[in-house]
Amino acid sequence: MMKTIVSLVLLVAFSHTYAQNPEYPPSVTVAQDGSGNYKTIQEAINSVRDLAYQRVTIHIKKGVYHEKVVIPSWKTRISLIGENKDSTIITGNDFSGKPFPGGKDRIGREKFGTYNSYTVLVEGNDFIAENLTIENTAGRVGQAVALHVEADRVIIRNCRLIGNQDTLYAGKENSRQFYLDCYIEGTTDFIFGEAIALFQNCTIKNLVNSYLTAAATRQQQQFGYVFIDCKLIADTAAHKVFLGRPWRPYAKTVFIHCEMGSHILSEGWDPWKGDTMFPDKEKTIVYAEYESYGPGANPKARVKWARQLSAKEARQYTLQNILAGEDHWDPLNLH
Repeated sequence: MMKTIVSLVLLVAFSHTYAQNPEYPPSVTVAQDGSGNYKTIQEAINSVRDLAYQRVTIHIKKGVYHEKVVIPSWKTRISLIGENKDSTIITGNDFSGKPFPGGKDRIGREKFGTYNSYTVLVEGNDFIAENLTIENTAGRVGQAVALHVEADRVIIRNCRLIGNQDTLYAGKENSRQFYLDCYIEGTTDFIFGEAIALFQNCTIKNLVNSYLTAAATRQQQQFGYVFIDCKLIADTAAHKVFLGRPWRPYAKTVFIHCEMGSHILSEGWDPWKGDTMFPDKEKTIVYAEYESYGPGANPKARVKWARQLSAKEARQYTLQNILAGEDHWDPLNLH
């Protein structure tokens, strides 16, 4: 009995110490003018306790932050909350083929590639971003990623993701990502990768004639990219846009109740025959729609290997079915 009481006392004391430890506050502020706890976003991220059990909110005041931000795998449960999505901006301009400023990277490469051209890289699980613009301003120079997400249980809410080719890399396999009320723009394959990603109430803007998505869904995943109640719009330069082309076999991309502008081609999808390593990808992919509307919705003219879901099939595309997983993650009801 005495040992049990002592153990409980020690546990309570440890929990209290952890919760009250002034070295790791639950909330910090970033401000370029020095009015916050830190002047850069990366400094604030670095200050968070490794493998934290409690969420830490990093408030970011208005400003343009010229940073290459990394949330490493050991920095978990971090929230980056901007003051305003239009005026709280994280910006970078790296791109594939750009020489490394120091000569070579850690594995001896002299130039950036797609996967390290990001402005923001998220590897730490349970990450949240809200009220931010994340952009890559390299221009039309090839692959130049704005946001690269590899973590699990990630929420991107009320954010603007701005770039050209490869704006958003939603990787990797079995990573679950939820994009709510976001604006995403780009040129070619500007939403791409292996992740399970749900886009809800998002506005997606094509800047040129090209491809919107390039999913690389793994064979064992039931879901890839799902767009629900999204709006597809275009710049004046874009009038011939495919909904997607498969980066790899077994790619899965589904649009449900989405408004499609006239820039969406009547055939809808492209099999990407130019990828000779993976011929006949249309035999394994799942490209589907349900109740698309607007001038770009043309179900009868879609390619034969794409599908129009039945009402019963469409009902399977719920947030719970797509994202819950074995741990019952609910991004709309976090505790």
